[in-house]
Amino acid sequence: MTFNPLEQRGIPLDRQLRTWRELDVSPIDPDHCDPYTRCRVIAMNGIEVEAILFSHQMARHCQGQEVKRQLARTRCIEAQQQKAVNWLLPGVASVLETTIAYEQVAVDLTAWVARMEPDPYLTQAYQFGVLEDFDHLYRYANLYEMIEHRKAEEIVQGLTEVMPGRPTRFHHRNPVDNVREPYDRAQASPLSKLHALTIMSAEQQTMNFYMNVGPQYMEPIARQLYQEIGLIEEEHVTHYESLVDPGETWWEQLVNHEYNECYLYYSFMEQEPDAKVKAVWELHLNMELEHLRIACDLMRRNDGREPEEVVAPQLPNVLTFEPNKAYVRELLATQMDLTTLGTGYVREAHERFEAVQAQLNDGDQPPSERVMEQHREMFGREYRLETEGEHPAASQRSRD
Repeated sequence: MTFNPLEQRGIPLDRQLRTWRELDVSPIDPDHCDPYTRCRVIAMNGIEVEAILFSHQMARHCQGQEVKRQLARTRCIEAQQQKAVNWLLPGVASVLETTIAYEQVAVDLTAWVARMEPDPYLTQAYQFGVLEDFDHLYRYANLYEMIEHRKAEEIVQGLTEVMPGRPTRFHHRNPVDNVREPYDRAQASPLSKLHALTIMSAEQQTMNFYMNVGPQYMEPIARQLYQEIGLIEEEHVTHYESLVDPGETWWEQLVNHEYNECYLYYSFMEQEPDAKVKAVWELHLNMELEHLRIACDLMRRNDGREPEEVVAPQLPNVLTFEPNKAYVRELLATQMDLTTLGTGYVREAHERFEAVQAQLNDGDQPPSERVMEQHREMFGREYRLETEGEHPAASQRSRD
């Protein structure tokens, strides 16, 4: 691949504002779309939400009215992009259906990034997180059958398995043990920076989604499960955001954000089978190329550096949504019993971990365990989708 976004010219910013008619995109068909089309929509929504939030934070911390105005101009378009992307999701899909798709994104996006990440420490961070999101998918799938009497296989279409990961009850840790070591911005591969920003953004949007949709349910067990997993998603955002070097300047971060959007829109455009959705990816790519050019100019004027000092001269190989069953199964067989201690990983339930568990649970079963008990009471079994054989960890094989 020789696509260099630093050399491309996109649509001029003053031609990017769309009318209401143009923003009124046709949603995907939940019953006939490629599951990974839905995953790409959810992932890009998270990326656009992060772009907007970052721009607001930067505007609150930078000097100069002209910089604030330029950020506002670009952010206005990012806001339109976010609406167009997120409105591709169909209104007929239930919150739980969308939730299961969110967790499919978390599993297959994070697993792919872990496979491709060049830095071993960062790889371990993604491997650790994916086993937790994998278990969230399993818990929500059982809640879905309980409440809506439908099966998650209708959503994931066999591309992602549904079975226990690291049990959700073990995800609650002392906050200090969720903070990782950051990469070194002067030494890290540009690809590592893109990976960290992508996964952080996706997890942040999952956290935001659960914080807002959880109370919409009437069923107590559903409200409780969203509370529990929503708290864990906050841990995951802490986990992933701490991988980013805090020494990066605002201008450097701005360029990284815009470059990452170019990378992801290009990647998704290359693999999207839905022609209408592909047209959105292509349009947004051409918008983001101009946003990147503007960000690079801001960095030159305010940071005194060239963008080539920060980002790669050409895009890496496309980020791909694809099944990661064998990879996840290998992690299930070898890493399910890990927890964190400081900035590293251990297999022992250490004092800080046990103290949080005791204080939070207070002798009760957490919602993630109670949802399984209620499911077994209703159906005489738990819900799983094990397309590649029995669970690789003997302790987690079905007892039904």
